[in-house]
Amino acid sequence: MSFLAIDVGNTRLKWAQYTSPKPGATLLNHGAVFLETIDDLAEKEWRALPAPGSMLGCVVAGEGVKRRVEEQLEIWDVEPRWVVSGASACGVTNSYDHPSRLGVDRWVALIGARHRVLAQGPARPALVVMVGTAVTVDALDASGRFLGGLILPGFGLMLRALEMGTAGLKAPTGEAVDFPTNTSDALMSGGADAIAGAVERMHRKLLERTGQEPALMMSGGAAVKLVTITDLPFETVDTLIFDGLLQLQSHRLAF
Repeated sequence: MSFLAIDVGNTRLKWAQYTSPKPGATLLNHGAVFLETIDDLAEKEWRALPAPGSMLGCVVAGEGVKRRVEEQLEIWDVEPRWVVSGASACGVTNSYDHPSRLGVDRWVALIGARHRVLAQGPARPALVVMVGTAVTVDALDASGRFLGGLILPGFGLMLRALEMGTAGLKAPTGEAVDFPTNTSDALMSGGADAIAGAVERMHRKLLERTGQEPALMMSGGAAVKLVTITDLPFETVDTLIFDGLLQLQSHRLAF
């Protein structure tokens, strides 16, 4: 029976349907919608999908949004199940002061990243960067222990803050360049360099802490904006959260 994975962020809902609830399963269908349009999922994007045998999701957008998604799932006879961050799961240990308060999207992405590292070779540290409405930069050591991480504003939040707090600065359509010579490029380059600097600084700290070169993985809709900025080798992985959901579902450790 197929498996439906759902990632409800602050701006968009992303979903993917797989042939089975196992890591490495074949992707059948996938899509993304803005939260404003999730009430149409059953009549539009999901209408032609085969009924999934199971589903698992993570949601950071709040209980109201979660209930709206569950209403759309009523077109199938499937039990809505949602991940809650915990102390450990699937070989990852959560060192947050209060493990349940770690953002569930970060928790699931860390699990996905850990198993991606193990699939590529010997265990080593990993730095997991998700670039969306907010940016998170999270560190895993070689044993799978989450050491901690950063949260900073995403591109949109940075630019809106500048627009609101200054006279004459508007959200740009510029590019990230080394030496900006116009305001649009200056704004875009400033945001990109701020995020890249946080990533590079955390990468250096993780290298010093573990003595091993970390694997750097980037995910999220705005990750492409950092491609030409960061000086570190990295892998762009759009499916980190879905990979984590597959791991959790296969281990039955979502709760």
